[in-house]
Parts: sequence; structure tokens; C-alpha cells
Amino acid sequence: MTRTGRPRISSSTRATLAAALLVALPLTACSSGDDEATTTTTATTHKRGSGSTVAASPKGDLPEELQAELTTALEETMATYGVPGAVAGVWVPGRGSWTTAMGDADIEAGTPADTDMTWPLRSVTKSYTVTLILQLADEGKLNLDDTIDEYVSGVTDGDEITLRQLALMSSGNADYTNERFGVEFEEDPDRIFTLAELNGFMLGLPAQFAPGAEHVYTNANTNLLGAVVEDVTGKSFGEAVEQRIIEPLGLTDTHYQIDAAKWTSPHPVGYQPDEGEPTPQPDNLSIYGPAGAMTSTLDDGRLWAEALATGSLLDPATQKERLEGSPLDSGPPYDRYALGIGETDGYWGHNGEGFGFTAAVFHDPETGVSIVVFMNASNVEPEGHPADVMFRRAAEILRAS
Repeated sequence: MTRTGRPRISSSTRATLAAALLVALPLTACSSGDDEATTTTTATTHKRGSGSTVAASPKGDLPEELQAELTTALEETMATYGVPGAVAGVWVPGRGSWTTAMGDADIEAGTPADTDMTWPLRSVTKSYTVTLILQLADEGKLNLDDTIDEYVSGVTDGDEITLRQLALMSSGNADYTNERFGVEFEEDPDRIFTLAELNGFMLGLPAQFAPGAEHVYTNANTNLLGAVVEDVTGKSFGEAVEQRIIEPLGLTDTHYQIDAAKWTSPHPVGYQPDEGEPTPQPDNLSIYGPAGAMTSTLDDGRLWAEALATGSLLDPATQKERLEGSPLDSGPPYDRYALGIGETDGYWGHNGEGFGFTAAVFHDPETGVSIVVFMNASNVEPEGHPADVMFRRAAEILRAS
């Protein structure tokens, strides 16, 4: 994918850096009803730079009327929030599937969105990070009630904050997306930040609240857990997630990606509105760390949604414990948030947002339905999370079908 010049950091990005990072992202043995739900023909709706549109109706196993409803919902959601490009998939055991790509992955280059592209997961990455922590707990290599000061020095109230509270978003930690981080990032938007550097931006800062007193979504919580993973396994975070999750599940197109130069091309460009125009955003993945630096595809997203929601990589008792949560006092639009996983209308999974991208990756353990949506727009007007909106619309359409 060819672009001229460096994507500029929009005025809205500078004003909302912390918010932009807030929600910032084969499984045969672990799936149910895969044989009935995997055959799909993908079609693309490509909105060219000239303003013309080439459209084709998605083809799949689901009834044509249902596919038409899903297609309309995606078109309307993209139009409402000014989303340049998107991919979406719905998989229903025993009934079939529907996947599609619409619009532009790269407006300037005229590159259409494609279901085979790798998209940023943003905060969906958090669900991977906490899964690693829970695996290590299952193996007796750590305890969820260990305090963070046993692994990372310098965290305010570190002798009181537990790993469980970090995963649950109830630690009270300051976030790393503060003014000092913003200044250093803007000085060099291409700088590759290490995990230690990201955590360093929050060490010693005043707490937001006493540990356990509130339920506030904070990116630094997950990056601290990433440091715990490295300390306990003796491996880099990327190596740990590759060996413990990606390889066992056969996620062939999923990666922990901190160097954007290694991001598979062509890949989508992220956009945020600036003075009413979609503006390309920096593609520096390192600024997210274990809180949001992973990339994946639509198909891998489906596999991860099912593994995450069903707990196929964890002991059953651990998965049951994982799903114990409550509504967030501040954060993404889940009905409740538990240990690195959120629940919305019976679907469990995670969404993500930041610097031009939104994502939603969910599975309903009761029905076996999976829904995955990736879009290349964030910080949109009207205010909302377009990928999460589409996920909810798809879930509602399926319930009524």
C-alpha cells in the first residue's frame, strides 16, 4: 500500500489521545458446529475515491433475506459514522455464515477493504493478555491475588493492587496515556516504544482511586499484566502469546505487532475526522503494547471469539471465575466487564478502539453464534463505537430471525 507523506496527527487526536487509546482491539478442537457454519462466499462493496460505488450482494449459507438485512445494517452503520471501510462476519451453527467487505481500506490509494486483510485488534488484545495470566494461574505459576509489586516495582499502591484487580479494571492505577507520553509520541510518531517504556509513563503517579473501590477501564492495567507475563514466562510478550495461544489455536494470521513495518500489506489505513474530513492516523502499533498491539483477520477473529467465550484454553473453574464481573463505572459499552472479557446481551468477547480503528469480537456460548466486525474509523461523529454498534445490530437481527 503506497501513501505519500506521513499521516498527520489530527487536532481531535491531540485533544483526545487518552480516549483514542481507551478501548484500544484453526480452532477445530475447540469449536462447536464448525462444519455447518464455515462455508462462505465473500463479496465486496467498494466506494471508490471518485465517489462511484461497485456493489455486489454477499453470498453465503444464511438465508438471502437475512444476509440482506445484515448487509443493510452494515451499510447504514458505515454511513451514519462516516466509516471508509469495514469487514464483518456472522457464523451461526447449523444455519450458515455471512462475511463481507465494504468500502475503502485506503482512500488515497483506492484500495478496497478485503476480508483477507489483517486489521488492528486494538483492545481485543487485552483478552489475549488476560488469558495468558489465567493460563499461568492454572499452571500454578502465579496467583490472581498476588500483588503487582511482586513483579513490577514503582507502581503506586503496588503492595495492595492484585493481578485480579488489574484484569478486572479495578486497580485504581493512573494510565500511561498522559501528557508526558503524548509529548514524546508526538515528537516522534514512528518511535517504537518498549513495554517497559509504556509502563514507565505511569509509575509513581497518583492513583485514580483506592484499589477495588471502582471499576474504571485503564490501559495501564493490561500493560502491567503484560510485564507479569514476561517475568513469569521468561519470554517476550510476543513469544508468550505466540506459543501459548496463537499456535495452539492455529491463528495463522494473528500477530503481536509492535513494528508497523512488519504489518502484512496491503493493510487498512485508520481514519479519524478532522474538520469533517477523514484524516489518516499514525500506524504506530507499539504505543499500545499488550493492551492493544495485536493484528488479526476476520477468520481468526471468529476462532478467537469462540475460544475466548468458551474458555477452551483454560480450566473450566477458571473460565467460570473469569466471567464474574459487573458494569464499568467508566469505559467501553459492555453490559458488564469481567477478567479481560466483556458481556453484551449474552455475547462474551471484547471490543477495541484507537487511532482510526474500531473492532468487535464476540461469541454467544449458548447459541454458538460468533460476530466479528473491523472498521477503519474511530473518534467518530456522532459519538459512538461503530464496530460495536454493528455487532449489536447483527445480534438483534439474528435474534429476530
